[in-house]
Amino acid sequence: MAKAKRILLCDDEAHILRAAEFKFKRAGYEVFCAFDGQEGWEQLLEHRPDIVVTDCQMPRLNGLQLAERIHNTPETKGLPVIMLSAKGFELSQPDIHETFGIMALLPKPFSPRELFQRVEATLARQELPTPEIRL
Repeated sequence: MAKAKRILLCDDEAHILRAAEFKFKRAGYEVFCAFDGQEGWEQLLEHRPDIVVTDCQMPRLNGLQLAERIHNTPETKGLPVIMLSAKGFELSQPDIHETFGIMALLPKPFSPRELFQRVEATLARQELPTPEIRL
């Protein structure tokens, strides 16, 4: 039996966390939740998730700071991060990936199904084996 995928959800809005947590648990994920970026970082170090979904605007450590910390820490670099953002918040594609390591930006409001599909696609992309190059 395959090991359950682990997801860390970070958002300071409890209703968003609970809806996403419910969707991912029903799909067989092991889910960890945090209400701010600092708590998210602590959960990440403790539970070593396969992917992180974080809101952009949170207290103590915002989503960009969390993503940047993940991206710049050798033990966590490469961990896929999906950023949730309020309408009107924009980052350019090179910024979100190169500076923060963010794989996708999902504007609020979003459906739990849309978030689930984005997470699944991101993990599938991460898990594909690197093709062998022959010269």
